[in-house]
Amino acid sequence: RALAMFRRGAALNMAGEKFVLEGRVSLTSFGLGLGAVLLPVLAAAGSHIDWVQHYLTGTHGKIAITVCIAAVNGALLLLHRGPLYKVAVRACFLGFAFGCGLLVSFGQTTWRHFGWYMCSLSFFHFSEYLVTAIINPRSLSLDSFLLNHSLEYTVAAVSSWVEFTLEKMLLPELKQLRWLSLAGLLMVLFGECLRKSAMLTAGSNFNHIVQNEKARTHVLVTSGVYSCFRHPSYVGWFYWSIGTQVMLCNPVCVLGYTLASWRFFRERIEEEEISLIHFFGEEYLEYKRKVPTGLPFIPGIRVES
Repeated sequence: RALAMFRRGAALNMAGEKFVLEGRVSLTSFGLGLGAVLLPVLAAAGSHIDWVQHYLTGTHGKIAITVCIAAVNGALLLLHRGPLYKVAVRACFLGFAFGCGLLVSFGQTTWRHFGWYMCSLSFFHFSEYLVTAIINPRSLSLDSFLLNHSLEYTVAAVSSWVEFTLEKMLLPELKQLRWLSLAGLLMVLFGECLRKSAMLTAGSNFNHIVQNEKARTHVLVTSGVYSCFRHPSYVGWFYWSIGTQVMLCNPVCVLGYTLASWRFFRERIEEEEISLIHFFGEEYLEYKRKVPTGLPFIPGIRVES
C-alpha cells in the first residue's frame, strides 16, 4: 500500500512538472509571437498618426517584423528541442496570429471585423492547450491545441475565409454591419468563457477525447456551470463557432456552421452519455433528468424505462 501511495504521489509530481514546463513554454512562446508583431509597430507608433496602416504597408515595417519573427524562431530553436520546440512553435504562431488580429482590429481598415475573428480563433486554440496544462497535465499533448481537430474543421475554417473575402469584394456593404459583428463578438466571448469555465470546473475529469474506461479519480461533476447544462463545454463551443461567423457577417457559413455543429454535438453527446451512464449508472440518470444538455433540440441519449 505504501508503495502504491508513493507511486501515485510520484505520478502527481511528474504531472505538475509537466505543466510547469510545457505550460510555461507555451505561455512564453505565445508572448514572444505576440511581441514579434507588436514591438516593431509600437516602436514606430510615435512617428505616425495612422501608425498601423502606414507602418505595416511600409517596407521598414515589413522588414522589422520579419527580423523579429526570425529572431524569435532562432531563440526557440536554441532554447527547446524535440517535443518542447513543437509546443513552442505552435504557441508562438498563435501569438503572432493574435497580434496580427489586434493590429487589424485597431487599424484604419475595413477588415477590422476579420481582425476580431483572428484574435478569437488564435486565442481559442491557445487557451485550449493552456487550460489543459492547468487542469489535466497528464492528458496534455500537441493535440490539445486542437489545430488538427479534423479535416472537416479545417475545411469549415477555410470556407469562412473564402466567403468573407468574396463577399467583401462583391458585397462590401454586407461586411459593414457593425451591430451584427458586435452581436457575434458577444456570442464568441460568451462561448469562450463558458467553455473555459466548464474545463476549469471539471478539472482532471475533463478530456478532449471521450473516455470509454472510468479512471479511479473520475467523478460526476454537477456543480458550477454543470448545474445549468450537462455539457457546458459543448454549449460554449457551439455558440463560439456560430458567433465567429456572425462576427464576419458570413450568412452562408452561419447556416453551415449551425447545422454542422448541431449534428456534430448531437452525435458526440450521445456517444459520451453512453459512457457516463455506464460509469455512474443511476446517479447520472438522475442528473440527466434534472439538467438539460444546453443545446437546442438535443436531449441526449434516450434511455428506456
